[in-house]
Amino acid sequence: MNPILVSSTEESTGKTAVALALARHAAEGGKTVGYMKPKGTRLQSAVGKTLDQDPMLARELLDLDEQMHEMEPIVYSPTFVQEAVRGREDVDALHESVTDNYATVADGKDAVVIEGADEYTTGGIIDLTDPDMADLLDARVLLIANYDEPADLDEVLAAAEAFGDRLGGVLFNAVSDAEFDELTEDAIPFLEARGVTVFGAIPEVQELSGVTVGELADELGADVLTGEAPTDAYVERFLVGAMGREAALSGFRRAREAAVITGGDRSEIQTAALGAPGVKCLLLTGGHRPSGAVLGRAEEAGKPILLVQGDTRTTIDRAEAVVRSGRTRDPQTVERMGDLLADAVDVEGLLALGA
Repeated sequence: MNPILVSSTEESTGKTAVALALARHAAEGGKTVGYMKPKGTRLQSAVGKTLDQDPMLARELLDLDEQMHEMEPIVYSPTFVQEAVRGREDVDALHESVTDNYATVADGKDAVVIEGADEYTTGGIIDLTDPDMADLLDARVLLIANYDEPADLDEVLAAAEAFGDRLGGVLFNAVSDAEFDELTEDAIPFLEARGVTVFGAIPEVQELSGVTVGELADELGADVLTGEAPTDAYVERFLVGAMGREAALSGFRRAREAAVITGGDRSEIQTAALGAPGVKCLLLTGGHRPSGAVLGRAEEAGKPILLVQGDTRTTIDRAEAVVRSGRTRDPQTVERMGDLLADAVDVEGLLALGA
């Protein structure tokens, strides 16, 4: 048995949902399945410890008995990275910890799914990038990638070269309707002609690609200033309204499923954003309430205005973390991804990577 390492070209590819959905498919097929995420990168403080949410969800979904430190032997936190750069982490001991805990996780299992880090290059300072991890654990690799334009294939080819013969194939996730034909008719044949196997493409499903305005407000602890505007629209990305009005207008017109983050005192930016169809809400920083005219226009447009007390930089970081996590950390999302996998690709072919 070879473990299957699910890696990604960049952050926010849906890697967690794919990895757990694949493990669920294996379990539903009668296999005993193990899960491991050697480098924990999605961190939160809980009961005095730093925990990655992904192994916690895996334990729930797969009914696993392994301890958190066995499924996640390395907590890849900013403090850990700093200590490693200063030479205060024993690289050989870290590698041994990964292999020892993998042996525990894999004991008695028919299949093991290993989740990579936020992107395949993470871990280079301790010689444990995802390609290094594949070599260390003798894993086959499923690479998850996004596709927005042909230039994205540069990153796919770079990753394919880094993984070499360990790459089983590529799976494109969350492909928009606008890009689907180009991907399937041009990009995938191009990759296959270069010797890169492509398992298929999963179409974009909005509820898996972002969070609702209401969920965003809850996560940020924001006040919703518009009582009548609905908060069920989805937000997938953020634009920062720090430029002049004309430049802002140009950028906002190209936006889709976006929230605009700007200061509460920037009424000209707020007005420009409310007029752009792809802008779903305003996220105002600094605790400054907008003018009555702006609030009235937002109500007319049906676009909520959220207000936070923090500064713009901090708000951007927090908001991006919320959208980056999306809804991939609940059982319903994993179940939905499992259905999408079954519809779009040969799941048995994916699971055969670990045979």
